[in-house]
Amino acid sequence: MSPRVDAAVRTFVHMALSEGTKAPVFSAATDGDRTFSLKDAKGSWLVLYFYPKDDTTGCTRQACDFRDNMARITQAGVVLVGVSPDTVRSHDKFRTKYDLTFPLVSDPDHSICEKYDVWKEKSMYGRKYMGVERTTYIIDPKGKIVKTFPKVSVPGHVDAVLASLEELGAK
Repeated sequence: MSPRVDAAVRTFVHMALSEGTKAPVFSAATDGDRTFSLKDAKGSWLVLYFYPKDDTTGCTRQACDFRDNMARITQAGVVLVGVSPDTVRSHDKFRTKYDLTFPLVSDPDHSICEKYDVWKEKSMYGRKYMGVERTTYIIDPKGKIVKTFPKVSVPGHVDAVLASLEELGAK
């Protein structure tokens, strides 16, 4: 089976990567003409969140909630990274407009989204299309997924992530 077909099959079978799974390795461009690689977070706790689109209502609310709680996140020694299919240019505008203080990874070919099982068939007004299912992963310092938040609802999400980090002993 080709990787593209295999990803499409996984779309209908899995909800998200399971806790206990080794986090898939990736390296990609971010806003500010930088690069983020999963290995950059090795030795630290990582909150890796996937969102559909820059500068849309839910995605903006989620990013601003994370921004507003960065002191609590960084106090716990946690690295926060957002991922969406948007371009680096779009991420630059989004980050500047909302004064975001964490990297936004650009995944225009959705290869990272596919690795993390968040590229899904969606439906709006009866039209089916492929897109990002809002999902957050907490990855431990050894690179293992220890908490998965599939189909995230934005209100209260950051508090739930912080509570899980505390339960997991992230410091």
